[in-house]
Amino acid sequence: MVPIRDENPVYITPWVTRALILANIVVFIIELGLAPEQLEDFFYTWAFVPCQLTNSCPVALPVSPFPEWITLITSQFLHGSFGHIGGNMLYLAIFGNNVEDCLGHFKFLIFYIVCGMLAALTQGFFAPTSALPTLGASGAIAGVLGAYIIRFPRAKITLLPFIFIPIPIRLSSIFFLGFWFVMQLMNGVASLNVDAVTGAEPGGVAYWAHAGGFVFGVILGPILGLFSGPKPR
Repeated sequence: MVPIRDENPVYITPWVTRALILANIVVFIIELGLAPEQLEDFFYTWAFVPCQLTNSCPVALPVSPFPEWITLITSQFLHGSFGHIGGNMLYLAIFGNNVEDCLGHFKFLIFYIVCGMLAALTQGFFAPTSALPTLGASGAIAGVLGAYIIRFPRAKITLLPFIFIPIPIRLSSIFFLGFWFVMQLMNGVASLNVDAVTGAEPGGVAYWAHAGGFVFGVILGPILGLFSGPKPR
């Protein structure tokens, strides 16, 4: 299903949201130009690998010339497939503009990056020995969703089903995003018995990063002034 947010006009031009989308697309285009071996090295250099942060890797991995904590930021701009980046950028475009409107450009950028970093650390906490790269903007965008649900709980989300149901479905954001969060939490609990749980790559999906990013978005949004911006109509 494709969500479309409506009934919440944007009051300012969401320059940061657009810049983040553009940056992710540019990096993905760079990835497409790399050979498989180069792409693997690229991911191990710039993606977050939990076991490298905790010095507990079960196998020898390519050595990055940069401190591992830097990948808490750089990993947010890496994606593993067209579906991965397409889904993330769709959600960012739909929900990021109103959150940016409430926080302002600079605070929204700080909010987005910090949510992504804390989301990656959450995933690392639950999978500290994982040697597979964690990559993608999902954790940061989950923070945006967390802020959105508490700021615009009654905003209408229109779902456009691809199959099964031929007509659009309209739900309040508190139900749509609330259900999304519960699913991430349930899948995260289920993944505790899985050996390899990473980003949207063959190792699995970083459900704990999604859930963690969402929770931190709920917490950080009000701290940064989420409720001091324009009131929803």
